[in-house]
Amino acid sequence: MTSQRHPAATEKHKRATVYFDATIHQALRLKAAATDRSISEMVNEAVRVALAEDAEDLAAFDQRVAERSDSFESFVRGLRQRGRI
Repeated sequence: MTSQRHPAATEKHKRATVYFDATIHQALRLKAAATDRSISEMVNEAVRVALAEDAEDLAAFDQRVAERSDSFESFVRGLRQRGRI
C-alpha cells in the first residue's frame, strides 16, 4: 500500500473501519485490481452517489410539501364512491 493510494488522515481524509461480507470484500478487491483503484476510492464514490440521491429525494419532498395529501383509506373510499372498485 503506497501513501499515494492511501493518504494519511488529514482534514480531507478520515479513517474509518468498515466490515464487509466476505464475498462483497472479494468482489471489491477484484474490481479494485481490475480498475486500478483502491477500495477506499470505490467506497467513497458509492457513498457520494448515495448521498447525492438522498439530496435529490429531500429536494423533491421540499418541492411537494404544499401538495394536498390523501390517506389511503380516503383514496379507496373515493374509488368506491366513483364506482372504480
